[in-house]
Amino acid sequence: MNLVRYEPTTLSLLNSFDRLFDGIFDDRSVSVPAVDVRDTETGWNMEVDLPGLTEKDVEVKLDNNLLTISSRKEQKQEEKKNGYLLRERKTSSFCRSFVLPEEVDREKIEAAFANGVLSLSFPKLPAAQPKTIEVKVK
Repeated sequence: MNLVRYEPTTLSLLNSFDRLFDGIFDDRSVSVPAVDVRDTETGWNMEVDLPGLTEKDVEVKLDNNLLTISSRKEQKQEEKKNGYLLRERKTSSFCRSFVLPEEVDREKIEAAFANGVLSLSFPKLPAAQPKTIEVKVK
């Protein structure tokens, strides 16, 4: 059995070469947006970075306590030049799901989109307050 021994610099060069060709023939783009979540006294706030998208490109669904944010965007370009026809297509998509805490008031969830950032607010349900029961005389 012949074993080929590669020096570390040779392996590094080969790995770099492989990475160079990884995406050449794959014109689809799949990315996962960055998400920040803040816990406040009254609820939770989430910000999702979605550069290049609009509110029409984003879908937000709530199924029981599972919140799903997704998008699928297709771009097509056609150019005729010097007798040649060039057609290019690009598709980008993502899907992220989050399990919401039981304390979220699902009826009051709000979403807004501005400057490539989707902002969601999840208010907490009012905590059960102790109740004093008045004792009456009969």
